[in-house]
Amino acid sequence: MKADVRGREAYAYTGGKPLDPALPCVVFVHGALNDHSVWTLLARWFAHHGHGVLAVDLPGHGRSAGPPLPDVQACADWLLALLDAVGVQRAAFVGHSMGSLIALEAAARAPERATQLAMVGTAYPMPVSAALLTAARETPLQAIDMVNAFSVSTHASKPSYPGPGAWLHGGNRALMRRLQAQALQRDGINLFAHDFGVCDRYAGGLQAAAQVRCPATLVLGARDQMTQPKSTRELAAALRATVAMVPAGHALMAEAPDAVLNALRSALTTR
Repeated sequence: MKADVRGREAYAYTGGKPLDPALPCVVFVHGALNDHSVWTLLARWFAHHGHGVLAVDLPGHGRSAGPPLPDVQACADWLLALLDAVGVQRAAFVGHSMGSLIALEAAARAPERATQLAMVGTAYPMPVSAALLTAARETPLQAIDMVNAFSVSTHASKPSYPGPGAWLHGGNRALMRRLQAQALQRDGINLFAHDFGVCDRYAGGLQAAAQVRCPATLVLGARDQMTQPKSTRELAAALRATVAMVPAGHALMAEAPDAVLNALRSALTTR
């Protein structure tokens, strides 16, 4: 579906069913150089099991108009403005990687509107190495290949999403390359470098965690090299979060789809 948010077009995938604002809502927020499509399986399951779903394209990503927003705080404010635009009062916030920081910040800025918080493939802080930041700025296509090598913990995960035998490295690489090219053409922005900078600069995670009032869950990849599980200890304690570990790397929604779905079903439907 499309919505007008502050005079610019925003897109959110609703899981194959029209959004009903009266249903319990789940908002899915993608990570760096991704879009709503990384949430397709999860969005469809929740949409067909009694929930309203908004799997967003952040500004400047996918089908949402740019330019991309400068930091996590601005993205969280945009997310809340999107809820206003579509008539949703309260929602569960689910985010992956960069999107997990945005979900955290949104739940902190409007604690009365957050029913649950789920941070997938997360860490705090979320620093990006100087070498990777440089590669993202100067040779982004090579940086995309580097990130894909780090993000998937095996060469061939089976069964995998969207189907057994899918090439996870190639699929994510194609998505990232498409979004990078689209942003350069549409907004004149190196989106990869931009998004990595957003992650690297965010310094408000523990302050945000102190403001969160809803139940929180961390869904982590046991073999994640991008956001290592050990980096979540302080955040998990601050949120008093339940921690679910799945056998995957950073691209855990694709690499371990059933395990991630089961963790989020438990987090969002049993409390």
